[in-house]
Amino acid sequence: MERDLFQTVVAYLTDQRLLEPGATVVVGVSGGPDSVVLLNLLHRLASTWNLRLHVAHLHHGLRGPDADADADFVAALAAEWGLPCTVERADVPGVARREQLAVEETARRLRYAFLARVALQVGATRIAVAHHADDQAETVLMHLLRGAGPAGLRGMLPATPLGDYRLLPLAAGEGQEPAVAGLLLIRPLLAVTRAEIEAYARAAGLAWRVDRSNLDTTFFRNRLRHEVLPALAQVTPGIAERFCHLAEVVRADYELLETLVERAWLDLLVERYPDALVFDLAGFRAQPLSLRRALIRRAAYGLRRTLRDVDFVHVENAVALAQRGVTGQQATLPRGLLLTVGYTTLTVATAGAWHLPPERPWLEPGTALEVAMPGVTALPGGWVLEATLPEQWEREEIVANADPFTAWTVAGAAGGMPVLRTRRAGDRFCPQGLGGAEVNLGDFLINVKVPRPWRDALPLLAVGDQVIWVVGVRLSETVLVRPESRSVVRWRIRKQL
Repeated sequence: MERDLFQTVVAYLTDQRLLEPGATVVVGVSGGPDSVVLLNLLHRLASTWNLRLHVAHLHHGLRGPDADADADFVAALAAEWGLPCTVERADVPGVARREQLAVEETARRLRYAFLARVALQVGATRIAVAHHADDQAETVLMHLLRGAGPAGLRGMLPATPLGDYRLLPLAAGEGQEPAVAGLLLIRPLLAVTRAEIEAYARAAGLAWRVDRSNLDTTFFRNRLRHEVLPALAQVTPGIAERFCHLAEVVRADYELLETLVERAWLDLLVERYPDALVFDLAGFRAQPLSLRRALIRRAAYGLRRTLRDVDFVHVENAVALAQRGVTGQQATLPRGLLLTVGYTTLTVATAGAWHLPPERPWLEPGTALEVAMPGVTALPGGWVLEATLPEQWEREEIVANADPFTAWTVAGAAGGMPVLRTRRAGDRFCPQGLGGAEVNLGDFLINVKVPRPWRDALPLLAVGDQVIWVVGVRLSETVLVRPESRSVVRWRIRKQL
């Protein structure tokens, strides 16, 4: 038994809460059967629901006279039905070259930016587009072939905030599109098939335009539509419907995952900058694998608003390094992003961004502070260095020390008064574990993978020209407490409460 398409769409609008009576709706109309049927259905509903409809059509600057005829057809259809209409033209090929994007992707972003601008101009909060169930099946298959995770396998959603899309300005220098908070892109036809739509159009005597570019299988989506899905349907009849069911199942599961990701994000994010996000490392490592992957993806999207896909390999490499990597190690993410393991933090940032991790002290390059010995020396950022001369101590306790910000040295081993400073040209160091061998301090910092931006701000405890402690990294072999040592100094760096 055939469904009543009008009642089916009205029920879908109600069940998904896509529209409310009295709404102003911008309807994207290309001139094809899908968008013409969408406009017809909403026009039928307008009097009952007191809807105010505004037709919008973007000429993409492609297909020459055919595209001109499409724009004329939409304008004439809107006039015939007594509806206001906005038609604009975009240079999709030019913008694609400027933004270094595929033509299809450029057209999509420009179209949504245009629809958003029209909605803001006419006071609409809803933008209706004509994606249907067959489009959904193609989208899910396309994302599956690209290796997408749950976010992609959801396919298109019944409603999507326009702020979730990466919009494009129509012209160079125009800047970012206007704020789109509160604008919702809705898909009233997402639960009905192309065959149902075309049957309705024929029964209602509706005219429409045919876009011949939809037959061009050099476009990825068209190849899926005309070649891949029909071939899959021969093996598995009803495959398109199954892809739609997959999208529904994943969408519900993804909503739960997003709730957990949001909770983890709020718990673990310790610093936020325009070009960097800093997370608690131990907390990140304690999360289930699914959440670790999702957090890295969300960080990448948050720092790169125009990023559409984060490759599986990028995510897996970053997750593995974050879980097992040591301080200073880095993993590459798309679009110039790096994931960096800190002492107690994990940072996703633009390569070259300099935001020193807040979990340890830093000094302005060129700083030299005289150290109270014994006593407490104040450091920038609310940190202090405590120097004590304990009368009683156990070497076993010293050997077992695992705190990178506590160090024990032989008292008076280097002679002179200690200074806390940053590195200088020509600094040498005798790292613990090298049997007293002296190395260039810069080479040592590279070898232990201290990131370049940290090196000039890293505190060094020095006596005269001798560096005795690279704070939080390594002691010098020359000041180690040995079995025959008689007096020691306990150094401790901590954040004041």
